[in-house]
Amino acid sequence: MSAGTSTHARTRHDPDWVAGAIRAIEADFNRSADTHLIRMDMPSAWDGWQLYFKDESTHPTGSLKHRLARSLFLYALCNGWIGPDTPVIEASSGSTAVSEAYFARLLGLRFIAVMPEGTSRQKIERVAFYGGESRLVPAGDIQAESRRLAHELGGHFLDQFTYAERATDWRGNNNIAESLFAQLAREPAPAPQWVVVSAGTGGTAATIGRYLRYQCLAGHPTQLCVVDPERSVFHEFFRSGDCHVTTEAVSRIEGIGRPRVEPSFLPTIIDRMIQVPDAASMAALRFLERWLGRRCGGSTGTNLIGAVTLLDELRRQERQGSVVTLICDGGERYQHSYYNDDWLQAEGLDIAPWLAALEHWFATGHWTPPEVSDSAQVPLGGVP
Repeated sequence: MSAGTSTHARTRHDPDWVAGAIRAIEADFNRSADTHLIRMDMPSAWDGWQLYFKDESTHPTGSLKHRLARSLFLYALCNGWIGPDTPVIEASSGSTAVSEAYFARLLGLRFIAVMPEGTSRQKIERVAFYGGESRLVPAGDIQAESRRLAHELGGHFLDQFTYAERATDWRGNNNIAESLFAQLAREPAPAPQWVVVSAGTGGTAATIGRYLRYQCLAGHPTQLCVVDPERSVFHEFFRSGDCHVTTEAVSRIEGIGRPRVEPSFLPTIIDRMIQVPDAASMAALRFLERWLGRRCGGSTGTNLIGAVTLLDELRRQERQGSVVTLICDGGERYQHSYYNDDWLQAEGLDIAPWLAALEHWFATGHWTPPEVSDSAQVPLGGVP
Protein backbone atom coordinates (compact mmCIF):
# COMPACT_ATOMS: atom_id res chain seq x y z
CA MET A 1 0.00 0.00 0.00
CA SER A 2 1.52 3.29 -1.07
CA ALA A 3 2.06 6.49 0.86
CA GLY A 4 -1.01 8.68 1.05
CA THR A 5 -3.31 5.82 2.06
CA SER A 6 -4.56 5.10 5.57
CA THR A 7 -1.44 2.97 6.22
CA HIS A 8 0.83 6.03 6.24
CA ALA A 9 -0.80 8.96 8.00
CA ARG A 10 0.78 12.41 7.62
CA THR A 11 3.15 12.92 10.56
CA ARG A 12 4.44 16.05 12.23
CA HIS A 13 7.85 16.65 10.68
CA ASP A 14 10.46 16.99 13.38
CA PRO A 15 13.93 16.22 12.00
CA ASP A 16 15.59 16.54 15.41
CA TRP A 17 13.21 13.98 16.91
CA VAL A 18 13.72 11.59 13.98
CA ALA A 19 17.49 11.90 14.25
CA GLY A 20 17.29 11.21 17.98
CA ALA A 21 15.02 8.22 17.40
CA ILE A 22 17.42 6.70 14.90
CA ARG A 23 20.35 7.28 17.26
CA ALA A 24 18.42 5.56 20.07
CA ILE A 25 17.75 2.49 17.93
CA GLU A 26 21.34 2.34 16.69
CA ALA A 27 22.66 2.73 20.24
CA ASP A 28 20.44 -0.14 21.36
CA PHE A 29 21.88 -2.25 18.53
CA ASN A 30 25.42 -1.27 19.52
CA ARG A 31 24.78 -2.50 23.08
CA SER A 32 23.62 -5.90 21.89
CA ALA A 33 26.22 -8.54 21.13
CA ASP A 34 25.58 -10.63 18.03
CA THR A 35 23.61 -13.84 18.44
CA HIS A 36 25.54 -17.06 18.94
CA LEU A 37 26.17 -19.75 16.36
CA ILE A 38 25.86 -23.15 18.06
CA ARG A 39 27.77 -26.12 16.65
CA MET A 40 25.76 -29.20 17.57
CA ASP A 41 27.53 -32.31 18.88
CA MET A 42 26.89 -34.79 16.08
CA PRO A 43 26.85 -38.57 16.65
CA SER A 44 29.74 -40.65 15.33
CA ALA A 45 27.52 -41.93 12.53
CA TRP A 46 27.55 -38.41 11.12
CA ASP A 47 31.29 -37.90 10.75
CA GLY A 48 31.71 -35.44 7.87
CA TRP A 49 28.33 -33.75 8.30
CA GLN A 50 27.54 -30.89 10.66
CA LEU A 51 24.49 -28.99 11.93
CA TYR A 52 24.58 -25.43 13.24
CA PHE A 53 21.90 -23.33 14.93
CA LYS A 54 22.05 -19.54 14.89
CA ASP A 55 20.43 -18.71 18.22
CA GLU A 56 18.12 -15.76 17.65
CA SER A 57 16.45 -16.27 21.03
CA THR A 58 19.28 -14.29 22.68
CA HIS A 59 18.07 -10.94 21.34
CA PRO A 60 16.84 -8.51 24.04
CA THR A 61 13.20 -9.41 23.24
CA GLY A 62 13.91 -13.13 22.90
CA SER A 63 13.32 -13.89 19.23
CA LEU A 64 14.39 -13.56 15.62
CA LYS A 65 11.75 -10.85 15.20
CA HIS A 66 13.92 -8.36 17.12
CA ARG A 67 15.91 -7.85 13.89
CA LEU A 68 12.74 -7.31 11.86
CA ALA A 69 11.23 -4.87 14.37
CA ARG A 70 14.40 -2.77 14.41
CA SER A 71 14.46 -2.68 10.60
CA LEU A 72 10.76 -1.80 10.31
CA PHE A 73 11.11 1.12 12.72
CA LEU A 74 14.19 2.46 10.94
CA TYR A 75 12.47 2.04 7.57
CA ALA A 76 9.38 3.92 8.76
CA LEU A 77 11.42 6.69 10.38
CA CYS A 78 13.53 7.24 7.27
CA ASN A 79 10.41 7.29 5.08
CA GLY A 80 8.81 9.97 7.24
CA TRP A 81 5.97 7.73 8.38
CA ILE A 82 6.61 8.00 12.14
CA GLY A 83 6.84 11.20 14.15
CA PRO A 84 6.95 12.00 17.87
CA ASP A 85 3.16 11.68 18.24
CA THR A 86 2.47 8.75 15.91
CA PRO A 87 0.66 5.71 17.32
CA VAL A 88 2.23 2.56 15.89
CA ILE A 89 0.11 -0.47 14.97
CA GLU A 90 1.11 -3.96 13.87
CA ALA A 91 -0.65 -7.16 12.79
CA SER A 92 1.21 -9.98 14.52
CA SER A 93 0.80 -13.42 16.06
CA GLY A 94 3.08 -12.39 18.88
CA SER A 95 6.86 -12.33 18.59
CA THR A 96 7.02 -9.42 16.13
CA ALA A 97 4.62 -7.50 18.35
CA VAL A 98 6.75 -8.14 21.43
CA SER A 99 9.85 -6.78 19.70
CA GLU A 100 8.02 -3.80 18.23
CA ALA A 101 6.55 -2.93 21.63
CA TYR A 102 10.14 -2.82 22.91
CA PHE A 103 11.20 -0.32 20.25
CA ALA A 104 8.03 1.74 20.63
CA ARG A 105 8.77 2.10 24.35
CA LEU A 106 12.36 3.05 23.50
CA LEU A 107 11.01 5.93 21.39
CA GLY A 108 8.13 6.87 23.72
CA LEU A 109 5.42 5.90 21.22
CA ARG A 110 2.03 4.28 21.74
CA PHE A 111 1.97 0.74 20.36
CA ILE A 112 -1.02 -1.47 19.57
CA ALA A 113 -0.64 -5.11 18.51
CA VAL A 114 -3.55 -6.62 16.58
CA MET A 115 -3.26 -10.34 17.27
CA PRO A 116 -5.17 -13.45 16.22
CA GLU A 117 -7.50 -14.94 18.79
CA GLY A 118 -5.70 -17.80 20.47
CA THR A 119 -2.29 -16.11 20.64
CA SER A 120 -0.43 -17.42 23.68
CA ARG A 121 -1.05 -15.58 26.94
CA GLN A 122 2.69 -15.31 27.50
CA LYS A 123 3.16 -13.26 24.32
CA ILE A 124 0.29 -10.93 25.21
CA GLU A 125 1.86 -10.41 28.63
CA ARG A 126 5.24 -9.64 27.04
CA VAL A 127 3.67 -6.96 24.83
CA ALA A 128 2.13 -5.45 27.96
CA PHE A 129 5.47 -5.66 29.77
CA TYR A 130 6.96 -3.29 27.19
CA GLY A 131 3.99 -0.93 27.47
CA GLY A 132 2.08 -2.12 24.41
CA GLU A 133 -1.62 -2.81 23.99
CA SER A 134 -3.12 -5.94 22.44
CA ARG A 135 -6.37 -6.37 20.53
CA LEU A 136 -7.48 -9.90 19.67
CA VAL A 137 -9.49 -10.46 16.49
CA PRO A 138 -10.17 -13.42 14.16
CA ALA A 139 -6.95 -14.44 12.40
CA GLY A 140 -8.16 -13.37 8.97
CA ASP A 141 -8.96 -9.85 10.15
CA ILE A 142 -5.68 -8.74 11.73
CA GLN A 143 -4.41 -6.73 8.75
CA ALA A 144 -7.74 -5.07 7.97
CA GLU A 145 -8.19 -4.14 11.64
CA SER A 146 -4.65 -2.75 11.77
CA ARG A 147 -5.32 -0.53 8.76
CA ARG A 148 -8.59 0.62 10.31
CA LEU A 149 -6.88 1.51 13.58
CA ALA A 150 -4.09 3.38 11.79
CA HIS A 151 -6.67 5.44 9.91
CA GLU A 152 -8.81 6.06 13.00
CA LEU A 153 -5.91 7.10 15.24
CA GLY A 154 -3.81 8.92 12.65
CA GLY A 155 -1.14 6.30 13.25
CA HIS A 156 1.21 4.14 11.22
CA PHE A 157 0.66 0.48 10.37
CA LEU A 158 4.14 -1.08 10.28
CA ASP A 159 2.80 -3.92 8.07
CA GLN A 160 5.47 -6.58 8.45
CA PHE A 161 3.82 -8.72 5.79
CA THR A 162 4.50 -6.10 3.13
CA TYR A 163 7.73 -4.48 4.25
CA ALA A 164 9.73 -7.34 5.79
CA GLU A 165 11.47 -8.14 2.51
CA ARG A 166 12.61 -4.56 1.86
CA ALA A 167 13.24 -2.99 5.28
CA THR A 168 16.57 -4.80 5.80
CA ASP A 169 19.70 -4.10 3.77
CA TRP A 170 20.26 -7.59 2.35
CA ARG A 171 23.73 -6.75 1.00
CA GLY A 172 25.24 -6.50 4.47
CA ASN A 173 25.22 -4.01 7.35
CA ASN A 174 25.33 -6.89 9.85
CA ASN A 175 22.10 -8.47 8.72
CA ILE A 176 21.46 -12.07 9.75
CA ALA A 177 23.10 -13.53 6.62
CA GLU A 178 26.29 -11.48 6.87
CA SER A 179 26.53 -12.26 10.57
CA LEU A 180 26.06 -15.98 9.90
CA PHE A 181 28.80 -16.22 7.29
CA ALA A 182 31.20 -14.19 9.42
CA GLN A 183 30.69 -16.70 12.25
CA LEU A 184 31.23 -19.65 9.88
CA ALA A 185 34.49 -18.23 8.51
CA ARG A 186 36.77 -20.39 10.68
CA GLU A 187 34.68 -23.56 10.56
CA PRO A 188 35.85 -26.62 8.55
CA ALA A 189 33.19 -25.82 5.92
CA PRO A 190 32.73 -22.02 5.95
CA ALA A 191 30.12 -22.24 3.18
CA PRO A 192 27.27 -24.57 4.25
CA GLN A 193 25.44 -26.68 1.72
CA TRP A 194 22.08 -25.36 2.91
CA VAL A 195 20.55 -22.65 5.08
CA VAL A 196 17.11 -23.64 6.37
CA VAL A 197 14.53 -21.06 7.52
CA SER A 198 10.79 -21.02 8.04
CA ALA A 199 8.44 -18.41 6.61
CA GLY A 200 6.04 -16.12 8.45
CA THR A 201 6.36 -12.89 6.51
CA GLY A 202 9.08 -14.22 4.22
CA GLY A 203 11.43 -11.41 5.24
CA THR A 204 14.20 -13.58 6.69
CA ALA A 205 14.15 -15.84 3.64
CA ALA A 206 14.34 -12.78 1.37
CA THR A 207 17.32 -11.32 3.24
CA ILE A 208 19.26 -14.60 3.28
CA GLY A 209 18.33 -15.61 -0.27
CA ARG A 210 19.38 -12.28 -1.75
CA TYR A 211 22.60 -12.27 0.25
CA LEU A 212 23.49 -15.77 -0.99
CA ARG A 213 23.05 -14.67 -4.59
CA TYR A 214 24.87 -11.39 -4.05
CA GLN A 215 27.81 -13.24 -2.52
CA CYS A 216 27.93 -15.97 -5.17
CA LEU A 217 30.85 -14.16 -6.80
CA ALA A 218 32.78 -14.78 -3.58
CA GLY A 219 32.42 -18.53 -4.13
CA HIS A 220 29.49 -19.36 -1.80
CA PRO A 221 27.65 -22.42 -3.20
CA THR A 222 25.05 -22.33 -0.42
CA GLN A 223 21.39 -22.94 -1.23
CA LEU A 224 18.29 -21.74 0.64
CA CYS A 225 15.54 -24.11 1.81
CA VAL A 226 12.31 -22.75 3.31
CA VAL A 227 10.18 -25.03 5.49
CA ASP A 228 6.45 -24.49 5.78
CA PRO A 229 4.05 -25.93 8.40
CA GLU A 230 0.60 -27.37 7.90
CA ARG A 231 -2.23 -24.90 7.40
CA SER A 232 -0.07 -22.58 5.32
CA VAL A 233 -0.12 -21.62 1.64
CA PHE A 234 3.54 -20.85 0.93
CA HIS A 235 4.51 -24.41 -0.06
CA GLU A 236 1.56 -24.71 -2.43
CA PHE A 237 2.32 -21.31 -3.97
CA PHE A 238 5.93 -22.33 -4.51
CA ARG A 239 4.79 -25.61 -6.10
CA SER A 240 2.00 -24.28 -8.31
CA GLY A 241 2.82 -20.62 -8.86
CA ASP A 242 -0.74 -19.70 -7.89
CA CYS A 243 -0.41 -16.53 -5.78
CA HIS A 244 -4.15 -16.54 -5.06
CA VAL A 245 -4.12 -19.77 -3.05
CA THR A 246 -5.72 -19.36 0.41
CA THR A 247 -6.80 -21.47 3.36
CA GLU A 248 -9.29 -20.91 6.16
CA ALA A 249 -7.11 -22.81 8.62
CA VAL A 250 -4.85 -21.10 11.17
CA SER A 251 -1.27 -22.28 11.57
CA ARG A 252 -0.56 -24.06 14.86
CA ILE A 253 3.07 -22.97 14.68
CA GLU A 254 2.98 -19.40 15.94
CA GLY A 255 4.99 -16.96 13.89
CA ILE A 256 5.17 -19.03 10.69
CA GLY A 257 2.66 -20.19 8.11
CA ARG A 258 0.06 -17.93 6.54
CA PRO A 259 -3.50 -18.37 5.21
CA ARG A 260 -2.66 -16.30 2.12
CA VAL A 261 0.43 -15.39 0.12
CA GLU A 262 2.03 -12.27 1.59
CA PRO A 263 3.89 -9.61 -0.46
CA SER A 264 7.16 -10.23 1.42
CA PHE A 265 7.33 -13.89 0.37
CA LEU A 266 9.60 -14.10 -2.69
CA PRO A 267 9.69 -17.61 -4.22
CA THR A 268 12.26 -16.64 -6.84
CA ILE A 269 15.09 -16.48 -4.29
CA ILE A 270 14.28 -19.90 -2.75
CA ASP A 271 15.99 -23.05 -4.00
CA ARG A 272 13.70 -25.55 -2.31
CA MET A 273 10.69 -25.81 -0.01
CA ILE A 274 9.74 -28.62 2.38
CA GLN A 275 6.32 -28.93 3.98
CA VAL A 276 6.56 -30.23 7.54
CA PRO A 277 3.70 -31.91 9.45
CA ASP A 278 2.92 -30.22 12.76
CA ALA A 279 3.37 -33.50 14.64
CA ALA A 280 6.92 -33.65 13.28
CA SER A 281 7.62 -30.09 14.46
CA MET A 282 6.32 -30.88 17.94
CA ALA A 283 8.38 -34.09 18.15
CA ALA A 284 11.45 -32.15 17.06
CA LEU A 285 11.01 -29.81 20.03
CA ARG A 286 11.08 -32.71 22.50
CA PHE A 287 14.07 -34.26 20.73
CA LEU A 288 15.92 -30.94 20.59
CA GLU A 289 15.27 -30.30 24.29
CA ARG A 290 17.34 -33.38 25.12
CA TRP A 291 19.99 -32.68 22.47
CA LEU A 292 20.43 -28.96 23.14
CA GLY A 293 19.54 -28.94 26.84
CA ARG A 294 16.76 -26.33 26.65
CA ARG A 295 13.39 -25.63 25.15
CA CYS A 296 12.75 -23.80 21.88
CA GLY A 297 9.69 -22.42 20.09
CA GLY A 298 7.63 -24.29 17.53
CA SER A 299 9.21 -22.86 14.38
CA THR A 300 12.59 -24.14 15.56
CA GLY A 301 11.13 -27.66 15.51
CA THR A 302 9.94 -27.09 11.93
CA ASN A 303 13.44 -25.88 11.03
CA LEU A 304 15.06 -28.95 12.56
CA ILE A 305 12.95 -31.35 10.50
CA GLY A 306 14.02 -29.54 7.34
CA ALA A 307 17.67 -29.65 8.41
CA VAL A 308 17.52 -33.38 9.23
CA THR A 309 15.92 -34.09 5.85
CA LEU A 310 18.69 -32.27 3.99
CA LEU A 311 21.49 -33.81 6.06
CA ASP A 312 20.12 -37.25 5.26
CA GLU A 313 20.02 -36.42 1.55
CA LEU A 314 23.63 -35.21 1.65
CA ARG A 315 24.63 -38.50 3.30
CA ARG A 316 22.77 -40.55 0.70
CA GLN A 317 24.45 -38.56 -2.06
CA GLU A 318 27.84 -39.00 -0.33
CA ARG A 319 28.28 -35.21 -0.26
CA GLN A 320 29.80 -34.06 3.02
CA GLY A 321 29.11 -30.61 4.40
CA SER A 322 27.00 -28.63 6.83
CA VAL A 323 23.46 -27.32 7.24
CA VAL A 324 22.60 -24.16 9.17
CA THR A 325 19.23 -23.22 10.61
CA LEU A 326 17.77 -20.95 13.29
CA ILE A 327 16.55 -21.07 16.87
CA CYS A 328 13.79 -18.54 16.37
CA ASP A 329 12.68 -18.10 19.99
CA GLY A 330 12.66 -19.82 23.35
CA GLY A 331 10.17 -22.39 24.56
CA GLU A 332 9.11 -20.54 27.72
CA ARG A 333 6.30 -18.89 25.74
CA TYR A 334 4.76 -22.26 24.86
CA GLN A 335 4.62 -24.19 28.14
CA HIS A 336 0.82 -24.44 27.91
CA SER A 337 0.74 -25.59 24.29
CA TYR A 338 3.70 -27.26 22.53
CA TYR A 339 5.12 -28.75 25.73
CA ASN A 340 1.72 -29.77 27.11
CA ASP A 341 0.66 -33.35 26.29
CA ASP A 342 -3.00 -32.50 26.84
CA TRP A 343 -2.75 -29.74 24.21
CA LEU A 344 -1.13 -32.12 21.74
CA GLN A 345 -3.87 -34.67 22.30
CA ALA A 346 -6.60 -32.04 21.90
CA GLU A 347 -5.03 -30.99 18.60
CA GLY A 348 -4.84 -34.61 17.43
CA LEU A 349 -1.04 -34.58 17.15
CA ASP A 350 0.70 -37.91 17.69
CA ILE A 351 4.38 -37.14 18.10
CA ALA A 352 5.55 -40.64 19.10
CA PRO A 353 6.32 -41.96 15.57
CA TRP A 354 8.23 -38.80 14.66
CA LEU A 355 10.16 -38.82 17.91
CA ALA A 356 11.15 -42.44 17.28
CA ALA A 357 12.28 -41.53 13.75
CA LEU A 358 14.45 -38.69 15.08
CA GLU A 359 16.02 -40.93 17.69
CA HIS A 360 16.72 -43.55 15.00
CA TRP A 361 18.32 -40.85 12.82
CA PHE A 362 20.55 -39.74 15.66
CA ALA A 363 21.63 -43.29 16.43
CA THR A 364 22.19 -44.57 12.90
CA GLY A 365 22.42 -41.58 10.54
CA HIS A 366 19.36 -42.79 8.61
CA TRP A 367 16.25 -40.59 8.44
CA THR A 368 13.05 -42.49 7.72
CA PRO A 369 9.96 -40.32 8.27
CA PRO A 370 6.90 -42.26 9.45
CA GLU A 371 4.02 -42.72 7.07
CA VAL A 372 1.18 -40.32 7.87
CA SER A 373 -2.17 -42.08 7.87
CA ASP A 374 -4.16 -39.28 9.50
CA SER A 375 -5.84 -37.24 6.76
CA ALA A 376 -5.65 -34.16 8.98
CA GLN A 377 -1.87 -34.22 8.67
CA VAL A 378 0.34 -33.77 5.67
CA PRO A 379 3.20 -36.06 4.62
CA LEU A 380 6.70 -34.68 4.71
CA GLY A 381 7.14 -33.25 1.26
CA GLY A 382 9.54 -31.03 -0.64
CA VAL A 383 9.57 -29.09 -3.87
CA PRO A 384 12.98 -28.55 -5.53
